[in-house]
Amino acid sequence: MKQIEIKEGRITFKSDITKSVAEEKSKQTNINNEKQKNPASETQNSNLENVLSELKISGRYHMRFLLLISFLSFITSGFPINYIFSAENVDYRCKYSNCKHTELSIVNANSTIDQKCHKYELLDPKGTCTEDNFNKSSGVECSEWIYDKPNSLVAEFNLGCKDWKRTLVGTTHSIGFMIGLLFMGPLSDRFGRKRVLIFNTLITGVIGISKSMVTSYWLFIALEMLEPMIGDNYSTTYTMAVEMVTTETRPMIIFLLSASGTMGDILMAFIAYLAPNWRMFLILLYTPAFVVILYIFWLDESLRWLLIKGRKTEAEQIIRKAAKINNIVIEESKIVNLKSEDASSEKATLRHALHVTFSSKKLFIRLILCICVWFTSLFNAYSLLINSVSLEGNKYINFGLVSLSSTAAGAILLYVLTKFKRKAPLILCLTLTGVFCVSQSFVPKGYRWLSTLLYVCGKINSSITIKMAYLYTTELFPTYTRNTMLALCSSLGRIGAILAPLTPLLFVYWSGLPSFLVGVLSLVTASIVTLMPDTSEDVLPDNVKQAEAIGIKDKKGIA
Repeated sequence: MKQIEIKEGRITFKSDITKSVAEEKSKQTNINNEKQKNPASETQNSNLENVLSELKISGRYHMRFLLLISFLSFITSGFPINYIFSAENVDYRCKYSNCKHTELSIVNANSTIDQKCHKYELLDPKGTCTEDNFNKSSGVECSEWIYDKPNSLVAEFNLGCKDWKRTLVGTTHSIGFMIGLLFMGPLSDRFGRKRVLIFNTLITGVIGISKSMVTSYWLFIALEMLEPMIGDNYSTTYTMAVEMVTTETRPMIIFLLSASGTMGDILMAFIAYLAPNWRMFLILLYTPAFVVILYIFWLDESLRWLLIKGRKTEAEQIIRKAAKINNIVIEESKIVNLKSEDASSEKATLRHALHVTFSSKKLFIRLILCICVWFTSLFNAYSLLINSVSLEGNKYINFGLVSLSSTAAGAILLYVLTKFKRKAPLILCLTLTGVFCVSQSFVPKGYRWLSTLLYVCGKINSSITIKMAYLYTTELFPTYTRNTMLALCSSLGRIGAILAPLTPLLFVYWSGLPSFLVGVLSLVTASIVTLMPDTSEDVLPDNVKQAEAIGIKDKKGIA
C-alpha cells in the first residue's frame, strides 16, 4: 500500500482546552490513517459481517441453511468417485467353450502363461479337456472370458484384458472436471450461486441415470466426461456456504461439509453393497439428486453475491426474513446502509475475471501459488488413495472405514482453524505429509504396521490440506471473481488428479517411489506457501482493493 503523508497545521498549546482539541485531532488523524491502510475495515463487507453476527449461526435461519447445504453435500459426495464401484476391477479368466472349471484347475495349476489373457489350445477341439489334450508349448490370446461378476460393467462391456478401458473411466471423469470448472465458476459468479447449484445437481442426476441405461462403452465414457463438465456443484456449494456466514464460523462450515460428505461416501458404499448390479447402483445413487428441485423454494441466494451485483433490495428482504425466523430485531439502519456495488460488476466471465486478476500483481501471484497448492493437494489425495494397500475383509466396509478418516481430518481442521490461523496450519500439514510419506517409502519390508501407520498419517494430513485449499482460495479473491478463481485453481489442479493414476507404474523401479514423490512434492509446496498472506483475521473481500489489503499485517507474505 502507498504511504500517505498528512500535513497538520501548526497548533499552539495555550491552554488545556487547546491541548484537548489537538489530541482529538491527532486521534482522528490516526483513525483516518488506519482506515486508509486497511480499506476492508470500512466496506460493505464489514457491515454485512455485523448483520450476520446478529443473525448467529445457531439461529433457526442459519440452522435451516446449513441443513440444506449439508444434505446437498451428503447426496452428491459420491458422484465424483462413483466409478470406484461402477467400474470396479473384477476377476476373470479365459473361456474354454467345452471345459469345466474343475478340469481347467488341474491344467492351470502347472501353467506358465497368464490365465487372464492367454490360454492353451486344445490339440483335439472335439476331445476332452484332459491335461494331455492341451498344447502347452505356447499360448494364444483369449477372445472370450468368464467373469466372477457377470453383472459388472467390465463383464457387460467385455473389457477382459483391456484394463486401460476400465481405468479410462476415472481419468475421463477427472478431465471432465478440469474442463467443466473453467465454465461453472464464471457462470456461478455471473448468474448466482443458487441457480448454478440447482442446475448442476439436477443435470448430474439426469446424466447419472442416463449412464445406467447405455449399451455402448464409448457412450458411457462420453457421459462420464460430460457429467462433471456441466454437473459439478461442490465448488459452488462451498462458495455459497462460506459467503453466508461470518469469518469466525467458516471453519465450522468446512467441518459440516466434510462430515456430511463422508456420510455420503459411506452411503455410496452401502448402496453398492445392496446393489451389486452396476446399473441399479447408479440409479439408486443418482435418484436423490432430483430432490434439489425443491431448493428453488427452500434456499436463498448468497447475500454477498446479491450485494456485489447491486441487487440490494433482494438482500434486504432475505435479511428481514432471516430476522423474523430467528425472532430477533435488527436495526433498520444497519440493513438499509449495506453498501452495494453497481451493475458494472455484472461482467462475470472467465476472461473478465482473468483480466481483473492479472491486472493486480498481488492477485496474479496468489493465483499461481494457489494453483501449485491445488496441484499438490489433488495429486496427493488421489495418489495415496490409488496406491494404498488393499485391506483384507469386506471391501465395502473397508471403504467406509477409510472414508471416516476424512471426518477425523475435518475435526482436526476445525480445532486448528479455530485456535490458529490459516497459513501456518497449511504449511504444517504439507510438511507432515511430506515427512510421513518420505519416511514410509524407506520402511523395509516386514514392518507392515509401521508402514501402514505412516501411510495413514500422511493420508490424514493430505485430507486436511485439500480442505484448507478450498478455504484459503475462497478467502484470497474478491466476491465477483471468487468462485471463478476457485474453479480455475481446482481445474488446473486436476492435472494432478489425472497424473495420479500413473503412479502405480513407478512400482517397477522402486516400491517406495510413489510415496517418496508425494512426500517431496508436499515439502516443496510447503515452502511455496510461506510466500502467501494469512487470511484468518480478514473478512471476505468484495473488490480488488480489499483483496490486496488481506494479510497486510503479515510482513512475510509477498502475495
